[in-house]
Amino acid sequence: MPHAFSQTLFDKLPIVGILRNMPPLTVPVLARYYQAAGLTTLEVTLNSEEALTTITRLVQEFEGQLNIGAGTVCTLNDLEKALGAGAQFIVTPILQEEVVRACQKAQVPVFPGAYSPTEIYTAWHLGATMVKVFPATKLGASYFKEVLAPMDYLRLMPTGGVTPDNFTEFLAAGAKGLGMGSHLFPKTLIEEGQWEELAAHFKRVVEKYKTYRNNLKTK
Repeated sequence: MPHAFSQTLFDKLPIVGILRNMPPLTVPVLARYYQAAGLTTLEVTLNSEEALTTITRLVQEFEGQLNIGAGTVCTLNDLEKALGAGAQFIVTPILQEEVVRACQKAQVPVFPGAYSPTEIYTAWHLGATMVKVFPATKLGASYFKEVLAPMDYLRLMPTGGVTPDNFTEFLAAGAKGLGMGSHLFPKTLIEEGQWEELAAHFKRVVEKYKTYRNNLKTK
Protein backbone atom coordinates (compact mmCIF):
# COMPACT_ATOMS: atom_id res chain seq x y z
CA MET A 1 0.00 0.00 0.00
CA PRO A 2 1.62 3.33 -1.01
CA HIS A 3 1.95 6.03 1.60
CA ALA A 4 1.05 3.66 4.43
CA PHE A 5 0.88 4.66 8.09
CA SER A 6 4.14 3.96 9.90
CA GLN A 7 3.68 2.52 13.37
CA THR A 8 7.43 2.87 13.90
CA LEU A 9 7.22 6.62 13.33
CA PHE A 10 4.24 6.93 15.65
CA ASP A 11 5.85 4.92 18.44
CA LYS A 12 8.95 7.10 18.20
CA LEU A 13 6.88 10.05 19.43
CA PRO A 14 3.19 9.20 19.90
CA ILE A 15 1.72 12.69 19.66
CA VAL A 16 -0.90 13.47 17.01
CA GLY A 17 -0.74 17.17 16.17
CA ILE A 18 -4.24 18.31 15.21
CA LEU A 19 -4.44 20.99 12.53
CA ARG A 20 -7.86 22.62 12.46
CA ASN A 21 -8.69 25.73 10.41
CA MET A 22 -5.05 26.43 9.68
CA PRO A 23 -4.40 28.64 6.62
CA PRO A 24 -3.65 26.17 3.78
CA LEU A 25 -0.49 27.97 2.64
CA THR A 26 0.85 27.95 6.19
CA VAL A 27 0.50 24.23 6.79
CA PRO A 28 3.44 22.95 4.67
CA VAL A 29 5.78 25.49 6.28
CA LEU A 30 4.58 24.55 9.74
CA ALA A 31 4.91 20.84 8.91
CA ARG A 32 8.56 21.25 7.97
CA TYR A 33 9.40 22.70 11.39
CA TYR A 34 7.23 20.05 13.03
CA GLN A 35 9.07 17.20 11.33
CA ALA A 36 12.49 18.77 11.86
CA ALA A 37 11.84 18.94 15.62
CA GLY A 38 11.24 15.18 15.73
CA LEU A 39 7.44 15.09 15.81
CA THR A 40 6.00 12.40 13.59
CA THR A 41 2.24 12.49 13.14
CA LEU A 42 -0.18 15.15 11.86
CA GLU A 43 -3.97 15.16 11.56
CA VAL A 44 -5.77 17.59 9.25
CA THR A 45 -9.43 17.95 10.18
CA LEU A 46 -11.88 17.74 7.30
CA ASN A 47 -13.71 20.87 8.42
CA SER A 48 -10.61 22.92 7.60
CA GLU A 49 -10.30 24.98 4.43
CA GLU A 50 -8.88 22.94 1.53
CA ALA A 51 -8.42 19.97 3.88
CA LEU A 52 -8.27 17.30 1.18
CA THR A 53 -5.77 19.22 -0.94
CA THR A 54 -3.66 19.83 2.15
CA ILE A 55 -3.64 16.14 3.07
CA THR A 56 -2.55 15.16 -0.44
CA ARG A 57 0.23 17.73 -0.47
CA LEU A 58 1.56 16.71 2.93
CA VAL A 59 1.49 13.01 2.08
CA GLN A 60 3.47 13.66 -1.09
CA GLU A 61 6.02 15.95 0.55
CA PHE A 62 6.61 14.00 3.76
CA GLU A 63 6.39 10.38 2.63
CA GLY A 64 8.35 8.28 5.10
CA GLN A 65 8.89 11.27 7.39
CA LEU A 66 5.44 12.06 8.77
CA ASN A 67 2.19 10.16 9.22
CA ILE A 68 -0.58 12.30 7.70
CA GLY A 69 -4.17 11.60 8.67
CA ALA A 70 -7.67 12.98 8.32
CA GLY A 71 -9.69 14.06 11.34
CA THR A 72 -13.36 14.88 11.95
CA VAL A 73 -14.34 11.94 9.77
CA CYS A 74 -17.99 11.30 10.64
CA THR A 75 -19.48 9.44 7.65
CA LEU A 76 -18.57 6.91 5.00
CA ASN A 77 -18.62 9.75 2.49
CA ASP A 78 -16.06 11.63 4.60
CA LEU A 79 -13.96 8.48 4.77
CA GLU A 80 -14.05 7.95 1.01
CA LYS A 81 -12.88 11.52 0.40
CA ALA A 82 -10.15 11.27 3.04
CA LEU A 83 -8.75 8.03 1.66
CA GLY A 84 -8.98 9.43 -1.84
CA ALA A 85 -6.81 12.33 -0.72
CA GLY A 86 -4.22 9.88 0.60
CA ALA A 87 -4.89 9.99 4.34
CA GLN A 88 -2.78 7.38 6.12
CA PHE A 89 -4.95 7.18 9.21
CA ILE A 90 -8.45 8.25 10.22
CA VAL A 91 -9.66 10.04 13.35
CA THR A 92 -13.30 10.52 14.30
CA PRO A 93 -14.85 12.70 17.02
CA ILE A 94 -17.58 10.11 17.62
CA LEU A 95 -18.02 6.36 17.60
CA GLN A 96 -19.31 5.64 14.09
CA GLU A 97 -19.44 1.87 13.62
CA GLU A 98 -19.58 1.94 9.82
CA VAL A 99 -16.46 4.09 9.59
CA VAL A 100 -14.49 1.89 12.00
CA ARG A 101 -15.45 -1.30 10.16
CA ALA A 102 -14.66 0.23 6.76
CA CYS A 103 -11.22 1.30 7.97
CA GLN A 104 -10.55 -2.13 9.38
CA LYS A 105 -11.55 -3.71 6.06
CA ALA A 106 -9.28 -1.30 4.17
CA GLN A 107 -6.46 -1.93 6.68
CA VAL A 108 -6.24 1.76 7.51
CA PRO A 109 -5.55 2.71 11.15
CA VAL A 110 -8.53 4.35 12.79
CA PHE A 111 -8.76 6.28 16.05
CA PRO A 112 -12.49 6.63 16.80
CA GLY A 113 -13.75 9.04 19.41
CA ALA A 114 -15.34 7.67 22.57
CA TYR A 115 -16.02 8.94 26.08
CA SER A 116 -17.61 6.44 28.46
CA PRO A 117 -16.09 3.07 29.37
CA THR A 118 -18.82 1.36 27.35
CA GLU A 119 -18.09 3.46 24.26
CA ILE A 120 -14.36 2.88 24.67
CA TYR A 121 -14.85 -0.88 25.00
CA THR A 122 -17.16 -0.96 21.99
CA ALA A 123 -14.78 1.07 19.82
CA TRP A 124 -11.89 -1.21 20.66
CA HIS A 125 -13.77 -4.40 19.88
CA LEU A 126 -15.05 -2.96 16.60
CA GLY A 127 -11.43 -2.82 15.51
CA ALA A 128 -10.04 0.55 16.61
CA THR A 129 -6.28 0.86 16.30
CA MET A 130 -6.40 3.19 19.27
CA VAL A 131 -9.39 4.79 20.97
CA LYS A 132 -9.45 8.58 21.04
CA VAL A 133 -10.97 9.53 24.38
CA PHE A 134 -12.65 12.86 23.69
CA PRO A 135 -13.05 15.34 25.17
CA ALA A 136 -10.50 14.57 27.86
CA THR A 137 -10.60 18.11 29.25
CA LYS A 138 -12.84 17.36 32.23
CA LEU A 139 -11.79 13.75 32.71
CA GLY A 140 -8.20 14.24 33.78
CA ALA A 141 -5.41 11.68 33.81
CA SER A 142 -6.92 9.69 36.68
CA TYR A 143 -9.85 8.68 34.45
CA PHE A 144 -7.49 6.77 32.17
CA LYS A 145 -5.89 4.94 35.04
CA GLU A 146 -9.30 3.91 36.32
CA VAL A 147 -10.58 2.72 32.93
CA LEU A 148 -7.41 0.76 32.28
CA ALA A 149 -7.48 -1.00 35.66
CA PRO A 150 -10.03 -3.62 34.50
CA MET A 151 -9.20 -3.30 30.76
CA ASP A 152 -5.44 -2.93 30.60
CA TYR A 153 -5.28 -4.18 27.03
CA LEU A 154 -6.85 -0.98 25.68
CA ARG A 155 -4.81 1.55 23.74
CA LEU A 156 -6.15 5.01 24.61
CA MET A 157 -5.37 8.44 23.17
CA PRO A 158 -6.67 11.37 25.25
CA THR A 159 -7.58 14.39 23.15
CA GLY A 160 -8.94 17.76 24.21
CA GLY A 161 -7.27 19.45 27.15
CA VAL A 162 -3.94 17.71 26.59
CA THR A 163 -1.14 20.29 26.70
CA PRO A 164 2.68 20.45 26.68
CA ASP A 165 2.43 21.05 30.43
CA ASN A 166 0.31 18.02 31.35
CA PHE A 167 0.78 15.36 28.68
CA THR A 168 3.18 13.25 30.74
CA GLU A 169 0.45 12.84 33.37
CA PHE A 170 -1.72 11.07 30.78
CA LEU A 171 1.18 8.86 29.70
CA ALA A 172 1.89 7.95 33.31
CA ALA A 173 -1.78 6.97 33.68
CA GLY A 174 -1.44 4.51 30.78
CA ALA A 175 -2.28 6.45 27.61
CA LYS A 176 -0.50 5.10 24.52
CA GLY A 177 -0.90 8.22 22.41
CA LEU A 178 -1.84 11.88 22.74
CA GLY A 179 -3.91 14.24 20.61
CA MET A 180 -2.89 17.91 20.84
CA GLY A 181 -4.34 20.84 18.93
CA SER A 182 -4.17 24.52 19.77
CA HIS A 183 -1.76 24.02 22.67
CA LEU A 184 0.75 22.45 20.31
CA PHE A 185 0.21 25.07 17.62
CA PRO A 186 0.18 28.51 19.31
CA LYS A 187 -2.03 30.77 17.20
CA THR A 188 0.00 33.94 17.72
CA LEU A 189 3.30 32.39 16.68
CA ILE A 190 1.77 30.99 13.51
CA GLU A 191 -0.18 34.10 12.53
CA GLU A 192 2.89 36.27 13.00
CA GLY A 193 5.20 33.83 11.21
CA GLN A 194 7.46 33.42 14.21
CA TRP A 195 8.87 30.17 12.87
CA GLU A 196 12.01 30.00 14.98
CA GLU A 197 9.94 30.43 18.13
CA LEU A 198 7.55 27.76 16.91
CA ALA A 199 10.46 25.43 16.18
CA ALA A 200 11.77 25.98 19.71
CA HIS A 201 8.29 25.25 21.10
CA PHE A 202 8.14 21.96 19.18
CA LYS A 203 11.61 20.99 20.37
CA ARG A 204 10.66 21.60 24.00
CA VAL A 205 7.72 19.20 23.61
CA VAL A 206 9.98 16.57 22.04
CA GLU A 207 12.59 16.95 24.75
CA LYS A 208 9.97 16.67 27.48
CA TYR A 209 8.72 13.42 25.97
CA LYS A 210 12.25 12.03 25.64
CA THR A 211 13.04 12.97 29.24
CA TYR A 212 9.88 11.19 30.37
CA ARG A 213 10.82 8.03 28.44
CA ASN A 214 14.39 8.08 29.71
CA ASN A 215 13.21 8.44 33.29
CA LEU A 216 11.03 5.37 32.85
CA LYS A 217 14.01 3.33 31.68
CA THR A 218 16.04 4.26 34.75
CA LYS A 219 13.37 3.29 37.26
